[in-house]
Amino acid sequence: MADGIANFLTPGELHKLGRLTLLSRYVVEGNLAGAHKSPQKGSSSEFADHRAYFPGDDPKHIDWKVLGRTDRYFIRRYEDETNLRVYLIVDRSGSMGYGSEKTTKYDYACRLAAAIGYVVVKARDSVGLFLHSDKIDVRMDGGNSFLHLNNLLKRVQSTPCGSQTDLPKVMHQVAEDIRKRALVVVISDLFGTPEEVALAFAHFRKLRHDVIVFHVLDPMEIDLGFRKGAQFVDMETQETINVDPRSLAPSYQRVFAEFLEQYRNACASMNVDYRMVRTDQPVDTFVRAYLEERRRLSR
Repeated sequence: MADGIANFLTPGELHKLGRLTLLSRYVVEGNLAGAHKSPQKGSSSEFADHRAYFPGDDPKHIDWKVLGRTDRYFIRRYEDETNLRVYLIVDRSGSMGYGSEKTTKYDYACRLAAAIGYVVVKARDSVGLFLHSDKIDVRMDGGNSFLHLNNLLKRVQSTPCGSQTDLPKVMHQVAEDIRKRALVVVISDLFGTPEEVALAFAHFRKLRHDVIVFHVLDPMEIDLGFRKGAQFVDMETQETINVDPRSLAPSYQRVFAEFLEQYRNACASMNVDYRMVRTDQPVDTFVRAYLEERRRLSR
């Protein structure tokens, strides 16, 4: 069996993802020179602001035009550029093990994480990982090498779905664990109380992280398109219920649409980038369309 990234993405999919870039919409903090704004002031080519000149400063940074207007010495400061620090937060709770076809939500989430990780590392940015159920089960610090990405994905590959979930608690823990401003990518079915999960997203934003939420759902969860009576089993509590899906579908679809709308509205109010993604969408097609849209909006 293939290991690491080869287990999740084909050579053709990698080729399609190869020229894409994940951009942050906000100031980030990183370790290497890159293409993202840093809160540190350095000596890149884009002007940031002025500060007063002090003895010992390099005279070449003096703004002579300001001196001519004010008769005072000021130093021109520039935006430093930095690599992007990305953290993938992947839900491995029991509900993620559901799939109406061959692909479970967890399978899809892992492939989506692999695709984003590949785009990040190919741009020499840094990617880290949090895998969780009702607690943080796997934590890997950021790295920007393909060896690091391969090792990260091997950890994903060797970690199956768990059972229980406590998404808000875990999100708050991860928010406190990430020390520097970063881009946080949440990949989950978001099965929890939307108000409580939204408070956890707000925690990330309060700490000035850029946040992307990929809401991964199976098509059957969206429209309840079953044609026969069935027994439904809760994949986390094992509770069962017998239903006729055809008679239940209209009210179910209405309630589920309200569930999705709660997340859309909450995320929009916090400038959290929310996307619902179906497991029947090709991963590379979804990622390409999303990143190209994000690049246009980041200009």
